[in-house]
Amino acid sequence: MTHDVQHWREHLDCSVAKIDDIFADCLAEALSVMSPAAVEDWLAGASTICGLGRGTELVLIYLEEIPAIVQLTDESVILEIADMAHFLSRNACGKAINPYLSTLTAVARRLDSPGLLRDWLKLVEHMALQAPEGLEPLLGNIVVLLDQLSIGGLRNWMENGIRAYAGQRHRMGDFFALQSADSHAMMQRERCGTLFVDNERRLSMWLRALWGLEKDFQPYSLAFDELRKPVPHLDRLGFHIPDVYDDLDGISGLARYYAVAAHLSAHALWSEPILADNFSPFQHLAIEAFEDARIEHLAMARYPGLGRLWRALHPVPVEGACPPDFSCIRHQLAMLSRAMLDPDHAYSDPVVLDYTARFHERFAANPHDKKLAIELGVKWLAQNYTHAFRKPEVWFENTIVSYRDDNRYLWLFLEDTDDDDDFHSDHGAMDRSGQEQSGEGLLPPQHYPEWDYASASYRPDWATVYENIQPPGDAAFIDDLLGKHKQLARRLKKIIDQLKPQQRRRVRYMEDGDELDLEVLLRAWTEFKAHSTPDTRIMQSHVRDGRNIAVLLLLDLSQSISDVPEGASGSILQLSQEAVSLLGWAVDALGDPFAIAGFASNTRHEVRYSHFKGFAEKWGHEPKARLAGIKAGYSTRMGAALRHAGRYLEQRKEEKKLLLLLTDGEPHDIDVSDEVYLHRDTHAAVGELENKGISTFCITLDGQADEYVRPIFGAGRYAIIDRLESLPEKLPQLFMQMTR
Repeated sequence: MTHDVQHWREHLDCSVAKIDDIFADCLAEALSVMSPAAVEDWLAGASTICGLGRGTELVLIYLEEIPAIVQLTDESVILEIADMAHFLSRNACGKAINPYLSTLTAVARRLDSPGLLRDWLKLVEHMALQAPEGLEPLLGNIVVLLDQLSIGGLRNWMENGIRAYAGQRHRMGDFFALQSADSHAMMQRERCGTLFVDNERRLSMWLRALWGLEKDFQPYSLAFDELRKPVPHLDRLGFHIPDVYDDLDGISGLARYYAVAAHLSAHALWSEPILADNFSPFQHLAIEAFEDARIEHLAMARYPGLGRLWRALHPVPVEGACPPDFSCIRHQLAMLSRAMLDPDHAYSDPVVLDYTARFHERFAANPHDKKLAIELGVKWLAQNYTHAFRKPEVWFENTIVSYRDDNRYLWLFLEDTDDDDDFHSDHGAMDRSGQEQSGEGLLPPQHYPEWDYASASYRPDWATVYENIQPPGDAAFIDDLLGKHKQLARRLKKIIDQLKPQQRRRVRYMEDGDELDLEVLLRAWTEFKAHSTPDTRIMQSHVRDGRNIAVLLLLDLSQSISDVPEGASGSILQLSQEAVSLLGWAVDALGDPFAIAGFASNTRHEVRYSHFKGFAEKWGHEPKARLAGIKAGYSTRMGAALRHAGRYLEQRKEEKKLLLLLTDGEPHDIDVSDEVYLHRDTHAAVGELENKGISTFCITLDGQADEYVRPIFGAGRYAIIDRLESLPEKLPQLFMQMTR
């Protein structure tokens, strides 16, 4: 063996016969299609199968077949395939492992998607648990079955067989071997619709020829997620579409594939991401309706026949059909969507007619105007919003447009979701830093009200906030600042160690953990001896518990922070950078979710909000570089900045949410002559955040702040640091005191 082959051979814990005869060739093929990490997984999986003690052939099949399967799907399935073989062995289905591995490449070729292959693995597991007598015959005929059925149809056929022969288990083998009349009859009943796999080549060629796009198709099954059924969507992996389409309203399944692919292609060519955080969920729905209409009209201008196809598939909501006790926003937007698509619509609703006319007027003036959907969507909602939209029951009848996607491609998120089940987008916070932003890094604006104490009412949409990701500076500058405070860091470290959660919470029923859970292990052993399926989650772990807080630090970046106070060795900006750096280091050591942002204003029309660190980011090079790039300028319109920062904290799931404001002066802006006005508005903003469960605390560097800071923030909600040189020490200490 060569040195490289020997290196990889040492990763394979298996000494059965003939392994070394084929290992070099299998390794060469694996390295040609897999990353080094995936090759390690491949060898780990082979070691698992070898450890089953079921002879040489299974290991050889696994080593030879996995590279081809990875080419057809992706690297994430490697260990899952080996784990399934281990599962079959553990559940007395050892004879099924050979046909399971031998047919897997053909199954992967037919399914053509890692998601669908995982669905097949679920079916194998289900059969092993519910009908082990039929598993081997099923595996022997799986290629024939998948030539006839979708993965969802296959599941239904299997369930029918399991139910039909539950009392005659000796006949299950005939059913799953396709040897009984019942099995053929049930298979014919499940044979419906147009399978994607039979038309993939045609669709791919159509996509390249008509749209000039090289996109992969990622088919998925609707049968395995009853609660949250997937819908077509576009992301970096390609076009996600169902693996089978039935005929619908006289439109063939193949035509439905063309309809959805054309809509996704139009988005890929003409839509650009919109900052999701700047708009409410209702605004999202309205903007999506106008953007769908815009890109479809662009597509119909190129291929007029698409209009007939899309109109045939678009529902026709009945005017006035939504009952008064339902939320009717989807119904109203579906009517508007139909009217914008169909020039012969029969609607008489004045709002539908008005906004249909506005859409066509804007589209005729500039069909590629990216602001069309945003401006019309926001105006439509402002004109039509009622509190009835918030009713818990939503009217869905005739509102689902089957060929349209879920529009995740449209939205860009500043903060990544913590919940894997939440809506996701490729344009998440961690993907955005390298994207070009319009207008000096500014993103689309968000409007906020302001409190007018003279009239005792809010001025709606009065202040406009623009967001950006702070352009980076030199991260080494922040490291140098931290180096100046080594002794302080050591003192803070002792406090941090005391604040770190000391409680330990036991997490039980884990597949992988720190130690065995003896109680569960004993129960599983008893079940095994009783010939029932034991619970394999026999591990447990202990995790630290006791802190549940999210913190957002908001920095005043107005022009005055560039001043050098009398007797100070540096500017307020430099002292703030030192203090925030120490605080970032300390909070990261504590493990609390933590974000940093800054603001400055140039009248109510331009409140700038800069992101330095997101909640999902670790304290490291990029946040330090952004912090080093701070530039002071403009004024201090606090109310709008606090309201905007509160939107990010409001989304957090932690029990305690703290908004920490660091400023060197009072609220002020050049377009406001009444000093009290911005004070009262900031006080109103603090109250609004309090009602949302967000605590606001102000740290001010203005030694004369007593007369205004308490009326704004309240007693016990502020601290005055009049000796500026102590800020790097005081800021982390104040944080720790507030979050004990």
